[in-house]
Amino acid sequence: MKSLKWRAILVSAVALVALFYLVPSLSSGLPSGMSKFFPNKKINLGLDLQGGMHLILEVQADKAVEGTAERMVEDLKETLRQERIPFSSVKKVNFWDVQVQLPGTSKQEELKKLLDKDFSSLEWHRAETTGESSSILLTLRNSEVQNIRKLAIDQALETIRNRIDQFGVSEPDIRPEGDDRILVQLPGIKDPQRAVSVIGKTALLEFKLVAEDVTPEQTKEGKLPAGVKVFSMKSFDANTGRTVESEIALKDRTLMTGEYITNAQVRIDPQYNTPYVALEFNPQGARLFERITEANVKQRLAIVLDGMVYSAPVIQEKISGGRASITGSFSMEEARDLAIVLRAGALPAPVVVLEERTVGPSLGQDSIRKGFMASLIGGIAVVIFMIIYYRFAGVIADAALVLNILLIMAGLAAFGATLTLPGIAGIALTIGMAVDANVLIYERIREELRLGKTPRAAVETGYDRATLTILDANVTTLIAAIVLFQFGTGPVRGFAVTLTIGLIANLFTAIIVTRVIFDYLLLQRRMRTLSI
Repeated sequence: MKSLKWRAILVSAVALVALFYLVPSLSSGLPSGMSKFFPNKKINLGLDLQGGMHLILEVQADKAVEGTAERMVEDLKETLRQERIPFSSVKKVNFWDVQVQLPGTSKQEELKKLLDKDFSSLEWHRAETTGESSSILLTLRNSEVQNIRKLAIDQALETIRNRIDQFGVSEPDIRPEGDDRILVQLPGIKDPQRAVSVIGKTALLEFKLVAEDVTPEQTKEGKLPAGVKVFSMKSFDANTGRTVESEIALKDRTLMTGEYITNAQVRIDPQYNTPYVALEFNPQGARLFERITEANVKQRLAIVLDGMVYSAPVIQEKISGGRASITGSFSMEEARDLAIVLRAGALPAPVVVLEERTVGPSLGQDSIRKGFMASLIGGIAVVIFMIIYYRFAGVIADAALVLNILLIMAGLAAFGATLTLPGIAGIALTIGMAVDANVLIYERIREELRLGKTPRAAVETGYDRATLTILDANVTTLIAAIVLFQFGTGPVRGFAVTLTIGLIANLFTAIIVTRVIFDYLLLQRRMRTLSI
């Protein structure tokens, strides 16, 4: 009797906990005083149910390789100067090849030693001598090219995931597709164009010095000295209250990039009441920024984001503390989005949207209705069959089935899982499997009753002998569901989630819940006959 009491308490406690976790999903809004007592997680609807956005992005990984080659050109120039090896020019050619012009041939051996020591990713392709100069063509090793491409795609995937997490989309589906593509599904997104803008922005932040010796006339005519480029610049005109765009000449060398950023927050400029983005650097970035500002006092330092200059303030003194800011004519939403992409990091290569589809909520409602109807019709059919075939025992199995569905939904809510159409199919399958265990138990009880045993003895023997068979059947299916969840993606995973939770709930309701009901009727109510 004590065992029955504790089992009944266990079943009641599980049912109450299930209802507790379902409250946020079943209630559209709780009073503020009550909401703090209930969990925040609820059942999320997938893209196929609530609508949203479907994107296929292509990572232009070759651009990352070209960018690496460009950085190597600058590093090679600096190293040649430090090693006092004279050169006429070092430039990138043919996508990611590097051409080095040396005076004569005497320094070629020194260049080879330098490459072996500091630039192992570059290999000597060929050397040509014309007159008193020699031209050496270096190329990135194929293994290095493949590695850069792979890292670019992996980093792009992680960066996009970080941006979407900060954007506030619940249960997004982000995964690689093919060699250089990324699939992104955003359920319930309200502003698709803003999402695309945040996801696809390269967000390459650079700090460059303004070429002070270049006149506006030279900038307009394009007559620029070596190592200087013209950039577009956005600035805020306080008199008109508008953003104006102009051109500015900057030194091509990048002194610092946004890779050192640890935080980016939106602040309000008290003078103009306009938002700006405040940056914080890690210790290494703080030291680098301090050295840059110390070495260039009274010069203008341009802040360049994706090739656009947003501000170019004069460095009045050495700036320590690892802080900087990006000012401009931002709306609050633009400033927030900029802060998101800077916190998440720059994309290692440009991302192109190959396919963009928006799933409307009407399609989602239709899917929910049809899925619900399929599950409802299947459930009703199972309930009627169990009552007709097993009579009163069928009613007990149906009560356990209702609790089973309640536990599945509570499990989805507790884990904050996403319910998709395949997930609804998993629930429909679980409804059928839920009574399968009861069928095994009931058939065993029928056999024991035919042998002349009392209802109590038949129930005990039926449960004892059928339990191992039920465990074997459900555990093997559970292993398959876990494998599907581990290695599957998208719809397959949604199906595996509901199937896994359903199997665990099925074991609990079939072996424990129905047994508690039978024991209560036979022991407490002293039922002498069993309708089965």
